[in-house]
Amino acid sequence: MICIVDYGLGNIKAFANLYNKLNIDFMFAKTPSDLSKATKIILPGVGAFDHAMDKLNNSGLRETLDDLVLNKEVPVIGICVGMQMMADGSDEGIAQGLGWIPGRVKRFKRDSLAIESEFPLPHMGWNNLILQGEHALTKDFDQDKLFYFLHSYYFEAKHNSHVLATADYGFEYACIVGHKNIHGIQCHPEKSHHNGVTLLKNFASL
Repeated sequence: MICIVDYGLGNIKAFANLYNKLNIDFMFAKTPSDLSKATKIILPGVGAFDHAMDKLNNSGLRETLDDLVLNKEVPVIGICVGMQMMADGSDEGIAQGLGWIPGRVKRFKRDSLAIESEFPLPHMGWNNLILQGEHALTKDFDQDKLFYFLHSYYFEAKHNSHVLATADYGFEYACIVGHKNIHGIQCHPEKSHHNGVTLLKNFASL
């Protein structure tokens, strides 16, 4: 059963609508008992890093979530801030991240963007992905691999081997990461039409 973690953040209804169209079973997980039924987990997230971590830590789901992901190795994907939460921490705040994939979330710096007018913040709109080899999560994407982005922070993975795809926004940065059963995507598959549907379908098949 795909469990969409409902801790009060993220556009969970959009994921539900897509899985309904794909005739793939899912449920919202609001309690540890709900979450314990998971064979796959989606961790959504929007807004500020510290706020998202506080919401998750106070939801009563954190202990069960850590056990399922780290001990039982249930496949999980974090979306947007849900991906950033998987890092050790973020320059956006002071909260400790989940620490599931070694790395840190960093803010796009104006001096790292070639021309400010060409690369405004936040990074908003459509961008293509540069795949870093083959992976079951990214198979069957259209050639252009366009996804929708909305963010000012990016995941800097400690190990290059954990980077599944990058995007170019003045420089290349990780936009999909993965390590064993743990995956994260910075862009929004629920807003990315065909490629987003393909990614969520691929995740359901892991």
